[in-house]
Amino acid sequence: MKKIFLFVLSASVFVSCNKKEIAEKKVEAALMDTVAKPAEFADPKYAEMGKKGLADLEKGDIDSWMNMYADSAVYVWNSGDSLVGKAAIASYWKQRRANVIESITFKNTIWLPIKVNKPQSVEAKGVWLLGWYKTTAKYKKGKEMTQWIHTDYHFDDNDKIDRVVQYVDKAAINAALPK
Repeated sequence: MKKIFLFVLSASVFVSCNKKEIAEKKVEAALMDTVAKPAEFADPKYAEMGKKGLADLEKGDIDSWMNMYADSAVYVWNSGDSLVGKAAIASYWKQRRANVIESITFKNTIWLPIKVNKPQSVEAKGVWLLGWYKTTAKYKKGKEMTQWIHTDYHFDDNDKIDRVVQYVDKAAINAALPK
């Protein structure tokens, strides 16, 4: 009888400890949900916006592509070059498509929309769309160039692009331009 009593007592203690642990884990999980994670996946609509933007750029429809941009947008390349303002970005790309680039294609695209809740360094808080794609450009009176390009797009509160950071190999572009 003593053994049965000890067994039942042990089982009761074990069950109550497990219930307490489970309850504590539920409270901990609920608290974690209320604490902002440094970053999380953003709405997939941003990937669709990125796809549409590249399709517009491929077609040379700069006006449609620029509908995605805020008036105060900044476009930065890894070389340090930059354009400030929607008008300057549109002018640059219209000139490139009319006078420099005969055709451009984007293949094997990868899109990652993320929401930065707690910036870890210099990146802005909010929605970013990270894009990677194989780009082939044929230059007028020049050669064809193919390279992988990585582009980061930041969206403002109105879902307009207000910052672009693009990583390209300028040496590959310069080698394909006419001499």
